[in-house]
Order: sequence, then C-alpha cells, then structure tokens
Amino acid sequence: AKHNHHTLDISNTNTMSESASFVDPAFLARFGLTRINAIDYFLHPLNPFRTKAKTSNEVLGMQGINIGTLMQWGTGARPGPLPLDQGEDEYRVALSRLTGEQYELLPMSTNIEGMTPQQMSALFTIRHVHRTSHNHTTVLGIYYILEGVIYKSPTVRGLMKANIARTLAGLSEACDALSVCARYDPSSGYSWKFDPDEDDDEENKFYSSIHEKRKRRRRQILDNRRPGERTVEEEEGIRASEAIDRILSRLSKSDVVVKGKPII
Repeated sequence: AKHNHHTLDISNTNTMSESASFVDPAFLARFGLTRINAIDYFLHPLNPFRTKAKTSNEVLGMQGINIGTLMQWGTGARPGPLPLDQGEDEYRVALSRLTGEQYELLPMSTNIEGMTPQQMSALFTIRHVHRTSHNHTTVLGIYYILEGVIYKSPTVRGLMKANIARTLAGLSEACDALSVCARYDPSSGYSWKFDPDEDDDEENKFYSSIHEKRKRRRRQILDNRRPGERTVEEEEGIRASEAIDRILSRLSKSDVVVKGKPII
C-alpha cells in the first residue's frame, strides 16, 4: 500500500545548527542502541532533527514491520530467522514500496581512518529522503548517531567554508610570524633572519614597536570610517566569498549531491 503525497516541511531541520545534538539517556539505558533499533531511536518524538510529517518508517511500524521483526519472521520469499544484513535488505525493500518521506539506515562503514572497529560499530548513518517512486529519491538530509548522540551532518558548503576559514587564519598567523623575520639593509636589500640572538634584542624591540604602531594605525583607520564604508581588502573578501557561494551553489545542485548518484 502507498500513502498519499504530502507537502514537505523541512524548515525546522534546515535551520538547526550543525553543532546541535540530541540524546535520550532513558531510551539508551532501557533498550541500548544497535542497528536494529537505530531508526526507532531517531524517530524519538523529542528529536528536533526528525521531520514533522508522517514517515514511511512509521507506516511500516504500525504494520509491525521493522528490522527486528523481519529478522525474526522473515518474509514470504525469505522465511526467518534472518541475519542482520538480510533483515536490513528486506526493510529497504519494504521502504521502496512506499512513497513520501523516509529514513534509511545506510550500510555500516568498514574502513574509516582514525576509527577503531569498536567505534565504527557505535556509528550509525541515517539518510532522510523523499521517495516519489520505487527507484527515485531526493536526499533531504544526512544525520549520524555516534555513541547514542544524534548529530546533523555538515553540508558541503559548510565544510568548504570552514576549511577556507582555517586556511586563511593559518596564512594570517604565518604572515605575522614571518614579518618580524624580515631584515633590510640599504646595501644588500631585504633578507630573512629566522634565528635571532641576544644581540638582536634592540632590533626586535624596534620591529615590535613598528608592528604595534601599524596595529594602532589600522584600528584608528577602522574607527574613523563612515558607517557602511569598507576597505579595499574587505571588498575583495566579499567578492571572493560571493564567488565561493556561487561555486558551492552549483555543487549543491549537482546529481551527486542532490540525488545521491555515484560519480562514474
């Protein structure tokens, strides 16, 4: 049976901070957390990440169909008991017969750098999709549960912006560190000195005073600007940010990101 189409309402989960999380200690203490009940845990009524719409998972649940019951009783084509992987396969098949919003438990990762097998067994990845037919889905979000805590997976845009911000911060610190190593002599020009000795104390103080004067001058310029006035550097930064946003927007609309299609 198929349930009716409905209007998508994902505004709540889209506005959730990527640093937000949810955990229910009472559920974990009573039932534990395994691949059998990970979907049930995510559908917790207090979980702020779950959709407000009725999902296909809940439709199956009302029919007594979940990974655990499929493992126990099996299906007409696969009588039970079934191992975990076959139970998950049958649950995915049951979801594919319905349309609307669904939560899919993705296969367990077998090799994640920096994680032990014990840690990987405590990691569950859940994909929120809207299914319109047996073989067509649109990805609405990715979430993961790590040691009982539910998180929203960061977007490609968020990851790239964070990486760019860290890179710019590192470059700025490197420039500040290198600026005090530059030396100038009228006869030989500029040179670099990376190992100052005790004789350079006065010279270091001199360069430090220049650096402080530059900082004070920069603050004074910023303080004297008219409201809304930007420096050339700020204008360039804004243009660069807009260009990055355009690139990320195109990436976010690609088949790989939107439809989950693999790159061939």
